Amino acid sequence: MTATVTRADAEQAPARRFRGLWPDRLLRHRVPRWWEELALIGIGYYLYREARNLVPNQPILAHRNGRSVQWLQDRLHLNFELSVNHFVDRNEWLAQIMDYYYATMHFVVTIVVLVWLYLARPRVYRGLRTALFATTLIGLAGFYLYPLAPPRLLPQYGYIDTLARYHTWGSLADPNVAEHTNQFAAMPSLHIAWATWCAIAIFYCTRTWWIRTLALAYPVGTLMVIVGTANHFIIDAAGGLAVVAAGFGVQWLMSGRAAHVPAPEPMPEPQSRAAQP
Repeated sequence: MTATVTRADAEQAPARRFRGLWPDRLLRHRVPRWWEELALIGIGYYLYREARNLVPNQPILAHRNGRSVQWLQDRLHLNFELSVNHFVDRNEWLAQIMDYYYATMHFVVTIVVLVWLYLARPRVYRGLRTALFATTLIGLAGFYLYPLAPPRLLPQYGYIDTLARYHTWGSLADPNVAEHTNQFAAMPSLHIAWATWCAIAIFYCTRTWWIRTLALAYPVGTLMVIVGTANHFIIDAAGGLAVVAAGFGVQWLMSGRAAHVPAPEPMPEPQSRAAQP
């Protein structure tokens, strides 16, 4: 006799949860090996640097895109970058702080958070690391598809390159630095994307309120820095938020769980069968 499944039975049946595209064995917790992670980070940085600089250097297109972004922000009344930039320029001490923040914190904070996750939160380390790598790769694709001159390279609008004016170490306006980097890799802002990733990772991996507060303040401070130093438009920052959301989305597709959710324990080893008499 064939059993019939009623609609009520179907509604009560548990829905099969999406478990990700990776094989199950890769989704379970494995203690990360420091040398593998260090090599992966090194490869990731190399790809970041090389891919960023392989983007076609198209000054005409990049400047046209920059003018288009400026026009759009004017129409949307998001054009407060110029006033912030001039305020920073009038206060040299603030400009110096922001310049060195821009030149160093982008990498330093991200590396520190990665090391902390590796040491203190190994069960969520791989998920969050995957989200960061996916975010970076998507950002590099954005650089290729939409070369954009940052505000500091559009002096006709009155922007001031504070890194060049105050001779900040690592300034992209320095010819020795500029020749080794793509000047038009501004959309999306990876400064905002990485800062937001750091904030999310710290917020979900600690319960200390003041550390959480500092974590959430970090991308806000980064936003003020990239605007105050005329290195990015507000729309670039919005692009950074979009790519970090996409990066976490890629990680979810691969694993079937949020990046901050601990990986399940590995499957127990199968018991060997006793010899038959």
